[in-house]
Amino acid sequence: MPPEVSLIIPVYNEADNIGSLLLEIKERYPGFELIVVNDGSTDDTVQVANKSGATVYSHPYNIGNGAAVKTGIRVATGKILLFMDADGQHRPEDIGRILSFFPDYDMVVGSRDSKGQASFPRAIGNKVYNWLASYVTKFNVKDLTSGFRAIKSDIARSYIYLLPNTYSYPTTISLGVLRDGRSVKYLPIKAQKRTSGKSRISVVKDGVRFFMIIIRICTLYSPLRVFLPVSFIMFMLGVVRYLYSFVTEGRFTNMSALLFISSVIIFMMGMVSEQICQMRFERRVADRPVTRYKDGNE
Repeated sequence: MPPEVSLIIPVYNEADNIGSLLLEIKERYPGFELIVVNDGSTDDTVQVANKSGATVYSHPYNIGNGAAVKTGIRVATGKILLFMDADGQHRPEDIGRILSFFPDYDMVVGSRDSKGQASFPRAIGNKVYNWLASYVTKFNVKDLTSGFRAIKSDIARSYIYLLPNTYSYPTTISLGVLRDGRSVKYLPIKAQKRTSGKSRISVVKDGVRFFMIIIRICTLYSPLRVFLPVSFIMFMLGVVRYLYSFVTEGRFTNMSALLFISSVIIFMMGMVSEQICQMRFERRVADRPVTRYKDGNE
């Protein structure tokens, strides 16, 4: 009989942290399937994880955090997949609180406050990402990049093709789940500081990557939410340019015409993209099994 919960921990050179984390989880939750995906570590991470009772799957070289998560999703057998970091910032005692919201929710995310962020720049960046994601999904996203989350396994597997090989997998799966109309719960947690080693996330490099992924997922699921503001800005620039040239030169310039035409083209591109997105979404929903709730309503 497959386990109810599979815990997936992607690791890279976390020999100093992974052992104590696994032992505590094993003591608190003995029925979990413990999966550690070693992403090409060069220290003793594999030996420590094996000794601590986890099933270890190894990449031959360092591919990326997201690639390790995808490997974990592929090999896990549990009905609920639980993800957490190996650096000790996520507390095992919060796992029970997260799992208590299943099966009512499709995904539950541990939401950090500003004190739980690794640094002040990352806290500011996450606030910007949360706002942008909330605008696109029309849902109050409280912690877009949190790696402490649980999700139903069939839903997680349906997004593997979208997940990147980098640290951006929480962003991608959050936007995908929300735009598909799945139920999501953000649960406040207390994140701890890393006890050993150093985070490999770059504020600038990974920040740009997160932003590009948000735009890509936005245009994939709700393109008009991106195209419409751009079209509006181009239109307003055309109006300002027209008023300026009319007052100073008494004429309608080519630049004004170019800005107006551009705004119309961008708007029409957004409309066409929205129609394509809607057709793809309807086909995906048609393939989705109907969920029957406790009260008998579908």
